[in-house]
Formats: sequence, C-alpha cells, structure tokens
Amino acid sequence: MRLALYTGILLAGGYTGLTSALAADPTGDWRVADGVANIRVAQCNGSMWGAVSWEKQPGGRDENNPDVSKQNRPTLGMATLLDMKKKPGADQWEGQVYNAKDGQLYSATITPAGTDQLEIKGCVMGFLCGGETWTRVGPPIPLSTANAVAKGAAKPAGAAPKAQGAAQATTGATPPAPAAAAPKATAAAKPGQKGAADPVGDICLLPEIAGFAH
Repeated sequence: MRLALYTGILLAGGYTGLTSALAADPTGDWRVADGVANIRVAQCNGSMWGAVSWEKQPGGRDENNPDVSKQNRPTLGMATLLDMKKKPGADQWEGQVYNAKDGQLYSATITPAGTDQLEIKGCVMGFLCGGETWTRVGPPIPLSTANAVAKGAAKPAGAAPKAQGAAQATTGATPPAPAAAAPKATAAAKPGQKGAADPVGDICLLPEIAGFAH
C-alpha cells in the first residue's frame, strides 16, 4: 500500500545548512515522494502535526472524505499528520495520518532519516503497512508563539506588546509610530510563519489543529 498524501509549503529553491544536531527533528517543510505537494510539520501543544501548505495543482478539495460535510473543504491547510506523540527512547513519533486519496485515517509513524529525509509509514488495523520517504525543503520550525501560549508559557509576554501599543495609540503622539512597526517586523519573522506570500502560515493556528479535531 502506497501512502499518497497531500502535504505542503511553498517549495524552497535549495535548502542547505542543516547540521547533525538537527537529524532527529521532524519539523519543517517536506516534499512528498511524488512531488505533488509539501507538508509543514510543527510541534503544536506537545504533539507533532502536519498540514498541507502548498499544492502543485491548486484548488484541491477533500472530495473523498466519507463525511459529506467535509468533501468541499480545501485540501490546502488541511491537517494530514494528526497528534503524533514521541515514542519513548526513540526518534520516532506515532499517531495518525489522513490520506486524502481515499479519505481514510491510518495509524502512522514518522521517523527522521538524517537531516533531509522523513520516513512515514502507515498501517490499516496493524497490517497492510506501507510508506514513503519525504525530502526536506525548509528548515526546522522552533516552537511558535501559538505553541507557547497554548502551553501557558508565554501568554503574559505576548500581552505586553499589545498593551503598550494601545497606550501609544491613545496618546496620538507621532514618535511612537516607528516603535509600533518593530513588533510587526518581529512577528513576521516568527518561526512557523512564512510571510505574507504563504497562504497557510503557522499551522498551529489552523482550526483543525488548534481544536484537535479532524
């Protein structure tokens, strides 16, 4: 059984510079074996999640989903790797994978192979297993602000800039305007957020992942 999964982020034009220290990091952007899409993998609320962030042929729909209400949803931004937990004592994560080709969920594992490959294997009821190897096209993604807030770690820090910005807006003074622009530039550079040209951005903010539902 071949896992032909929708995945993705905008294909990077040549990625280099990974070190052996990142060999066991499954986060980042990965191109699927047949090249039709890429998947962005990030740690969200302590688990690994993956979502479609780029498609070779735009406009895909989840038409094979057995849930009729979901058959018209876009495949871009759709969760494919679901709530994958790290396996104790191994550089491997276990969870589920959603295969848009047949609309089914499979038990699955992801295992980094070096710094530039990710092996994904899925099984139906513990047998009929198959898999493929994805190729890295983007760097690892550290924990985003969304993850930190969800864990209750950075909520106060995130609130401070907003309060400061509100105070500056109240004064109406001209000098604070440049200072208000600085946090925006910082936000644009946050890990997991790929910029204005990226239609998906931080996958931890996607409703399916933030709500732990598929």
